[in-house]
Amino acid sequence: MPPLNRRNFIAASAVSATAGLAAVRAQGSTGPGNLHLGTFRFDVTPPMGHSLCGGWITPVVGVDDPLEAIGYVLLGAGEPIVVCVVDWTGLLNSAHLAWRQALADAAGTTIERVTVHCVHQHNAPFACLDAEEIILEQGDLPHIVELEFFNRCLEAGRTAVGEALQRTTPVTHVAHHQAPVEMVASNRRIIGLTGKVQSQRGSSSKREDQQVFPEGLIDPMLKTVAFYNQDTKLVASHYYACHPMSYYGDGRVSSDFCGLARKQRQAEEPHCMHLYFNGCGGNIGAGKYNDGSKAMRPVLRDRMYRGMVASEEKLDPQSIESLSWETQDILPLVNTNLAEDALMRQISDHEQSVVNRNRPAYALAWLRRIAKGHPITLSSLHVNDISLLHLPSESFIEYQLRAQASAPGRFVACAAYGDGGPWYIPTSDAYPQGGYAVSVAWCAPDIDPTLSGGISELLTRVESPKNTP
Repeated sequence: MPPLNRRNFIAASAVSATAGLAAVRAQGSTGPGNLHLGTFRFDVTPPMGHSLCGGWITPVVGVDDPLEAIGYVLLGAGEPIVVCVVDWTGLLNSAHLAWRQALADAAGTTIERVTVHCVHQHNAPFACLDAEEIILEQGDLPHIVELEFFNRCLEAGRTAVGEALQRTTPVTHVAHHQAPVEMVASNRRIIGLTGKVQSQRGSSSKREDQQVFPEGLIDPMLKTVAFYNQDTKLVASHYYACHPMSYYGDGRVSSDFCGLARKQRQAEEPHCMHLYFNGCGGNIGAGKYNDGSKAMRPVLRDRMYRGMVASEEKLDPQSIESLSWETQDILPLVNTNLAEDALMRQISDHEQSVVNRNRPAYALAWLRRIAKGHPITLSSLHVNDISLLHLPSESFIEYQLRAQASAPGRFVACAAYGDGGPWYIPTSDAYPQGGYAVSVAWCAPDIDPTLSGGISELLTRVESPKNTP
């Protein structure tokens, strides 16, 4: 495979730039068939000196715990389905597409049947090949992602998926449950009397005037979906919406508190693959309960761990009666605040800080992508009365809560932080409120009905069984 860069961006599908929402339905199956599942994991820890979080924090000086890509391949429901989650800050635009294509090739399937998500730890790579190409032209900016390392990860992924196909296990049952996570998530956006964002609580805070406020709008539940071979648990996928950082910026690579909780469950159940997906946590962080001290990382880890264990305690495996895979392409409008000339001036301004030069390269990459009509692919895996939604970027919690409310007869678990090209995805009413998230939202407010419509399409293509407790 040739080196990957913006110029060999593989188009996911041809969509008119004015369409906004286009229906794309991948091959699926309404019956369970002869289901088999293979699991995979591979190391994606960046080397010493590699950029972290886009190059504007301290690069790698050491590794506290390694980063992993973890997933499974599902066989027997049409072409293979691949689900993967990565301990990186993000995979954006052609970088995200390259990961999906590499795993699809290894599994012998099409790219539409592959979903890849990031957990969004910040002492980790924030990979955008298009932005990397833009900043390299400047000659004096740190890498966003080093291509040699990126391509090594792709090759490791191809190898891991190929090996997974050689050791699959029958899948006969599925189970789901949920439990609250105590004292972790809180809404980041504190709205004042003017109706504007007055303060952002962030992932950590020591400010009493921020801590006094309640949690605000969150989804308190950690959801678990597990696949079984009869009574043997093969895979347990955990879903929770919150920025997953206790502290960062010191150059010490870590999967942070969510990844560490997952690793603890994995150590306890070595024969079951545990995955952790960050839900729609764009406006959610641990700031109410986290002061950013190193002592808080194991505290938050333990709270997440207890939520995972509680969510698994009442798993009740049911025979798989139906399974389908659905996709929906969306093509959002670009935020009118973005203009290529202005972005290039900022990127080329040597008086600016690194963050103020590297960050607009991500915005410019998005602007150019949408101009070419390359869409975002949403997808969902429907198994019995369970719907696993695969959504892009740093979507606000409202999208997750709306999805669950719109399908009361189904158990809906959301994995966001898929294609990170749009950066933050606020709701339409959040734009006039302002705040940090809106300032780095590369889509126009019309993203709300576009994304909401895509989610609705995915959820309405499957019959809803009896109400799920």
